[in-house]
Amino acid sequence: MKEFMGRDFLLGSKTAEELYYGHAAKMPIFDFHCHLDPKEIYEDKKYRSLTEVWLGGDHYKWRLMREMGIPERLITGDAPDEEKFRAYASVMPYAVGNPIYAWTHLELRRFFGIEEILSPATADKIYAEANEKLKTLSARKMILESNVRTLCTTDDPADSLEYHIALQKDGDFPVRVLPAFRPDKALNIELSFFRPWLSRLEGAVGYKVDSYDKLKKALAERVDFFDRIGCVCSDHALDVVMYAPASDEELSEIFAKALKGETLSADELAEYKGNLLVYLGRLYHKKGWVQQYHIGALRNNSARNLAKLGPDTGFDAINDATFAPKLSALLSALDETDELPKTILYCLNPRDNEVLAAIINCFQGGMPGKLQFGSGWWFNDQKDGMGRQMEALMQVALISKFVGMLTDSRSFLSYTRHEYFRRILCTKLGALVENGEYPAGLDTLGEIVEDICYRNAEKFFAK
Repeated sequence: MKEFMGRDFLLGSKTAEELYYGHAAKMPIFDFHCHLDPKEIYEDKKYRSLTEVWLGGDHYKWRLMREMGIPERLITGDAPDEEKFRAYASVMPYAVGNPIYAWTHLELRRFFGIEEILSPATADKIYAEANEKLKTLSARKMILESNVRTLCTTDDPADSLEYHIALQKDGDFPVRVLPAFRPDKALNIELSFFRPWLSRLEGAVGYKVDSYDKLKKALAERVDFFDRIGCVCSDHALDVVMYAPASDEELSEIFAKALKGETLSADELAEYKGNLLVYLGRLYHKKGWVQQYHIGALRNNSARNLAKLGPDTGFDAINDATFAPKLSALLSALDETDELPKTILYCLNPRDNEVLAAIINCFQGGMPGKLQFGSGWWFNDQKDGMGRQMEALMQVALISKFVGMLTDSRSFLSYTRHEYFRRILCTKLGALVENGEYPAGLDTLGEIVEDICYRNAEKFFAK
């Protein structure tokens, strides 16, 4: 029987251990998609308790707590921090096989030096020890201790980026904290927040955005602004991929209807969203940015809890809509004029792994791995999900050109997920050697591991 979370944790062979300890473990991190708050990084925030830094915005943990029947007061409510922590600890013995069990104990070990198993019996002791250690930690220190070189936050086109600018002027912090352009609110023209958001955009650009042409102008100006502040990528939540050809006149009419509050048809939404994505993609191509498409979330499933707690609180799921023809048409529209930017495609439904792994090689050219099939995302951000993504990529494309892992997290403690990913990667590649499917000499394979862990991303996101 193996030791719990021992040296060979998740490493399935001696070859995997050699790859991990000889190559993967030492590599820095390029976190090209996260939800960390740049204000907290600039201010080098210190946290009052383990509850605040661990449970404050982690809907992965909240979902498990709800499933155990824990009252919302102890999850997102006004209960004292100690009570919330005890409630979370009560879930741990029952989270067998769940990635959160592994992440929880990795974070306790790597950031706090605590090797005890979290349970109701150990909760108070661990809480006290972690809080004492937390006095020596801060947002910046957690990033530095994780060996992060670059991280990209998630930012609205109307954001001021004041903290990114301030961080660039701060010579004491060596990590690049870059904005990432997330124009979802510009695309989701049918939702209630569109017109209030348009007012925010108008405030950012200084003029009335009352036509489709002015919307394009405003977004182009914000892309220019983000680019000046160091942005290297965009990110799009494409819950449903939509695309249909349309003229500028038709798009102007659709935009005008939306401003009047009129209901748009499914065809009109496909025309508007698809063509705005093409317009934005061309802007990204000119800047040398990477565009990221996160495909297939089914959001806000509980209307009651959306009304009570708001979005991004743990009530999203996996969609089962098919999208390959629309995605192909969208990418082809950009490729037709040779203006397809570097692109990473992520799917939330693992059924679509081979779809994305295959479609990327229809549009390659000009550089290694111009189109990427992104790492297992969200509900796939676990051992089996990561392994399935890697397997699909190996079978259909070149995993050697893969840009690897991202945290997609709101927590500074989540950088242990890179260790988790790297161990799984080394096991997956090591198994090929152990099975006689790849030569035993590790020079080339070691380089590939190092590339996937860091160097591929560093090159891919260079403008």
